[in-house]
Amino acid sequence: MTDTLPLSGKLALVTGASRGIGAATAKALAAAGAHVVLTARTTGGLEEVEDAIHKAGGHATIAPLDLIDGESIGRLAQAIAGRWDALDILVLNAATLGSLAAVPAIDAKEFARLLTLNIAAPQALIAAFDRMLRASKDARVVALTSSVAKPRAYWGAYGASKAALETLVGAYGEEMKNISAIRTHIVDPAATRTAMRARAFPGEDPATVKEPEVAADAIVDLVVADTPTGHRVRIER
Repeated sequence: MTDTLPLSGKLALVTGASRGIGAATAKALAAAGAHVVLTARTTGGLEEVEDAIHKAGGHATIAPLDLIDGESIGRLAQAIAGRWDALDILVLNAATLGSLAAVPAIDAKEFARLLTLNIAAPQALIAAFDRMLRASKDARVVALTSSVAKPRAYWGAYGASKAALETLVGAYGEEMKNISAIRTHIVDPAATRTAMRARAFPGEDPATVKEPEVAADAIVDLVVADTPTGHRVRIER
């Protein structure tokens, strides 16, 4: 990696980085020069992504953790702050689909866990890394959303969490735009070949939807460009 790369010298944190869009985004950010901190529950998956980044000449650090454990986020922030002064890119990718069900049939315990991971954890991450994001000369917070972040039958639980995430991250962007260099972006990757997609659409031929790398490249283009805060993009083929 050389200093001519667009993200050289930048620090990025990607959640849900052990597979799918998170893994592809971590690799793409590293290929663009960033040092990427990889987080997810699955240590083996993180190690595979880290190894791929290192073999390609990039830089990465793994931080296995369960985002449902709120205290782990604070420990992660403390560890990263002890090594770096600023966080330049925060990609809020980790999420759970839950069960597709009519609103009256939503399981309360599952719904609570879904909301914890999909909306409470991103808020905790923003809070924990706010100081480091403010210390960056050009910080970006990228939140992954979905086309179901609006009323759709049987998608109430997951869709509600994504609608809430969009509002939360957008509000943070509005709060920061006049007092810091932080910009927030909402990314809808649309139909993408992931394990979550396969769960939601079990009869779909995976070959008919795009690979995660397409979404990852679009995310890198977004953070490299002079994109205004609040920008929302939907990634097609």
